[in-house]
Amino acid sequence: MLATKPRANDKRGDGFLVVAVLWIVAALATLAVIYTVYVNETAMSFADHNERLQAQGLAMAAVELAVYHLTAIPDQRPSQGRFSFREGSATVSVAFSSENGRVDLNFAPKIVFAGLFMAFGTPQDAALDFADRIVGWRTPLNAGMPDSEAPLYQAAGKTYGPRHGPFQHVNELGLVVDLPQWLIDRALPYLTVFSGRPEVNVRSAAPEVLAALPGVTPESLNQLLAQREAIPADVLRAQLGMAANYITLQPSAGNRIDVDVRFRTNTRIRSQVVVFLVDNDVEPYRVLSWRDEGFASDESPTVGLR
Repeated sequence: MLATKPRANDKRGDGFLVVAVLWIVAALATLAVIYTVYVNETAMSFADHNERLQAQGLAMAAVELAVYHLTAIPDQRPSQGRFSFREGSATVSVAFSSENGRVDLNFAPKIVFAGLFMAFGTPQDAALDFADRIVGWRTPLNAGMPDSEAPLYQAAGKTYGPRHGPFQHVNELGLVVDLPQWLIDRALPYLTVFSGRPEVNVRSAAPEVLAALPGVTPESLNQLLAQREAIPADVLRAQLGMAANYITLQPSAGNRIDVDVRFRTNTRIRSQVVVFLVDNDVEPYRVLSWRDEGFASDESPTVGLR
């Protein structure tokens, strides 16, 4: 018998089969890549979630340790301090300070607000006006007396008037009429609503706060910063002169705790906590405020906490 020649249709069928196989191989390869990416992202997500949980636990532990430092020795509460510790792959840095090292929006006198604003370059007349607006916001109305502050808000086109009650948060300062935003931004890191005292703690206050006190000159400020940790209270008051009426050396029950948790993976989380120390209670403190800064890489820009 004569051998039959392959038909052209058979060749075309074989070609289609090869193409189909190649498409299937390519599809499988694509699926493999997608699956690999999915597995890697899932693993990274679990790792990130795990570090978040660790950071939350470490932040709480840091707060507990800070409260221990503050209450370890009765009647000798420190105005400020710092410490650090390591746990697993994380390094935790902690700093704490008495909240009355800041200017209290609800209790500080007008002259201290004006001094703080002047320290930031505001002319004296404008600084006094701004201080008046702060005091006007928080001052309750007397029965039968007109509201002298409300017309200022109406003239500025505001749909609200002054609270005539305590500031609830430092950011509420942005609602006070006439205060420029740049000045508010400069002042916020030195203000609080958790001190509960009109005086400033001279041992923990920032230089900007001390410079706001009446009668403090650049020379006396430098001397104060150099000596305030060890100098006796009576000598310190004598050196401060007029400013002695606006300071205290006793820390307040409110304390601010800054916690910075860093992992070996170059991620970090920062927490700022304000606690109120309580004597003779089941729990030694109450949390008044807790703010976490976003979980980010060390290389990423971060926003400072206030």
